[in-house]
Amino acid sequence: MAFNITSVKTSSNGAWQGDNPLNFAFPLLIVQTALIVAVSRSLAVLFKPLRQPKVIAEIVGGILLGPSALGRDPAYMDRIFPDWSMPILESVASIGLLFFLFLVGLELDLSSIRRSGKRAFGIAAAGITLPFLAGVGVSFVIRNTLYTAADRPGFVEFIVFMGVALSITAFPVLARILAELKLLTTQIGETAMAAAAFNDVAAWILLALAVALAGNGGESGGEKKSPLVSLWVLLSGVGFVVFMLVVIRPGMKWIVKRGSPENGAVRESYVCLTLAGVMVSGLATDLIGIHSIFGAFVFGLTIPKDGEFGQRLIERIEDFVSGLLLPLYFATSGLKTDVAKINGAVSWGMLGLVVVTACVGKIVGTFVVAVMVKVPAREALTLGFLMNTKGLVELIVLNIGKEKKVLNDETFAILVLMALFTTFITTPSAMAIYRPARGIHRKLKDLSASEDSSKEELRILACLHGPANVSSLISLIVSIRTTKILKLKLFAMHLMELTERSSSIIMVQRAQKNGFPFVNRYRHGECHSSVIRGFQAYRQLGRVAVRPITAVSPLPTMHEDICLMAETKRVTMIILPFHRRWNVDYGHGHNHHQDGGDVNVEENVGHGWRLVNQRVLKNAPCSVAVLVDRGLGSIESQSSSLDGSNVVERVCVIFFGGPDDREVLELGGRMAEHPAVKVTVMRFLVSETLRSNTITLHPAPSKCKEKNYAFLTTNVDPEKEKELDEGALEDFMNKWKDMAVYKEKEPTNIIEDILSIGQSQDFDLIVVGRGRLPSVEVAALAERQAEHPELGPIGDVLASSNNHIIPSILVVQQHNKVHVEEITVTKVVNESSLSNDGDANV
Repeated sequence: MAFNITSVKTSSNGAWQGDNPLNFAFPLLIVQTALIVAVSRSLAVLFKPLRQPKVIAEIVGGILLGPSALGRDPAYMDRIFPDWSMPILESVASIGLLFFLFLVGLELDLSSIRRSGKRAFGIAAAGITLPFLAGVGVSFVIRNTLYTAADRPGFVEFIVFMGVALSITAFPVLARILAELKLLTTQIGETAMAAAAFNDVAAWILLALAVALAGNGGESGGEKKSPLVSLWVLLSGVGFVVFMLVVIRPGMKWIVKRGSPENGAVRESYVCLTLAGVMVSGLATDLIGIHSIFGAFVFGLTIPKDGEFGQRLIERIEDFVSGLLLPLYFATSGLKTDVAKINGAVSWGMLGLVVVTACVGKIVGTFVVAVMVKVPAREALTLGFLMNTKGLVELIVLNIGKEKKVLNDETFAILVLMALFTTFITTPSAMAIYRPARGIHRKLKDLSASEDSSKEELRILACLHGPANVSSLISLIVSIRTTKILKLKLFAMHLMELTERSSSIIMVQRAQKNGFPFVNRYRHGECHSSVIRGFQAYRQLGRVAVRPITAVSPLPTMHEDICLMAETKRVTMIILPFHRRWNVDYGHGHNHHQDGGDVNVEENVGHGWRLVNQRVLKNAPCSVAVLVDRGLGSIESQSSSLDGSNVVERVCVIFFGGPDDREVLELGGRMAEHPAVKVTVMRFLVSETLRSNTITLHPAPSKCKEKNYAFLTTNVDPEKEKELDEGALEDFMNKWKDMAVYKEKEPTNIIEDILSIGQSQDFDLIVVGRGRLPSVEVAALAERQAEHPELGPIGDVLASSNNHIIPSILVVQQHNKVHVEEITVTKVVNESSLSNDGDANV
């Protein structure tokens, strides 16, 4: 259908009045945006297991939506991506690009280039020079092969564009890859980032040169410009940069100082002023004749990197820019890419030549110079692959080249595929070549390991998801910190997921050192986050040394940070928050738990955090406790201790037997020493019915592992275990007989007896063992379908949301002195001997 472009209107009158919304600019823009975001996000999910950056999914999504795949149907292209709509889509995408380049400049710390010294400078120079020269060589071949005499671009601008396209390193993509591999704050990561920063600055200078040289001279029928025009453009660009750094930068320092957060909020007027500055800077460079994104990038460089203004600014705009607008830009790049243009042996040969030249030039150049400055060969090769990252900035260069008619459709498609390939291989190659050993050397460390606990410094690593965990963990720590323990050192670790956000990368750079979290000491007037503030206040009240830590990692590797910190700081116990917690409203009286769910609201941080807990339980170098919080930090469940902090009043310790329960008994004894804590030890005896049966535990089928409990595979002597249990109880009575209440109970129905304790209002906290080396009573529950198998049979019963449990639950796992594997099991009763290999009698 012929369409009159001059008749395009912004919005339609609606389908009821006979208008097709897809013939109007704004409704069509909404459809295009929704389609692009949906496709790119779906592909990002598919590429995530391959550890690929989001830009790969966005480019591939654009290629699939464009003429290479779906766009081969002319009716689809005419309806969804008609020619008249592309300037509108590209204009909206360019706004996102403008602000994204501002964010890149905001992240890029020029002082890091100075700090990195000659090593990074030499590596960066080689990483630019060799591939640039190689690009110049390739440009001769491509210009004479893929262009006709009529459409052949100017020689100088073409070789500069090709040189930049092959030598550039995508700084934002590289930062994301390094952060995910936990290399961002290592020596190799800092070298790569400093080299990429220098590379970025040099690339933008070369790009400005290329744009100035290209001008409009490449357009057919266009008037040839005087060479002096390019010179004036370059001189004006240099003047713009000098003006920004000499005049605007001091002004931005004043704005940052005035706009610093007050009561956690940045003043809105200064944020708006800064965002307006991005637009004005872009307009200025566009007037000069250099692309508007150059102005936004330079303006980002002028904003000081210290303080919170820059980070808050990123947090304000990054989701909208990176999540919605930027995918439009890369999708438009894909829409312009027609892989079908690469046809014939010559074209595919050119693609192979470009890919090989780009990879060899960048990797070899970086490797040789890195080895010359005494970087180990393995690290030098890794640096080469890291510096070969293309992606974001590469596509910007290619789009500008196509816009200036320097690159034709075929060359553009070849260079886009080259950028995709080089970025795609970066993460797998870096992981294969350089993956430093971070094995956990297991230590013999648990609560009951020391002979005289009163002289021992108790070190605890308390992990938090957010501010909601602070009060409950403080209450628990106060209860453990008895008056007899002279020293308690608390490491408060705020766990934060590494995301695609730019602010996430900045947090990694601030919170990590040498690839892993480091401990920040409090400075006067400094507060790291709302999570740490609560612990800072607690530190000032009690005799506790509190050290804040922030761990920013992908969830699949978060446990490495936790376990390494526990090992390096020689902690006695790790405390983890359960992935589910309940907010309790005590204004409804003490019977609120039985009234229904209206006053007991569940929060679930997600299955990913549950997997983090499971990995920590499996790999921890010390004892671990998982806190199932049901309002432990609330006012009515606590009383004030002598130092003004809150303490848990009523604690129940459930003892069946086994190493985990013996650890629970030791923890209960420490709590009993606190004058405000009343501890009740409830020992469950073996019933006659269970004593007469032999229980055989079979390995569970692999498909049932999520529904069965895991027990240790080690062979145990029941008599020896019984002797250890009796010894632990005897020690407890000798130390804490006058401070705790001791009860014995022979159960009739274990689950009902446990639930009766949990459903009563007699306790604020119930402490149980995970039961991985089970007593007969606990082993009898192996056939029960597990809801949370990582908590063990007893902890799982008490943590279930269906059982109307009132107190909070603390599930304790003692550190394995001899590391043995766990297997999930099922139960068989009345077996007198082993029936299969791997089965065990209890």
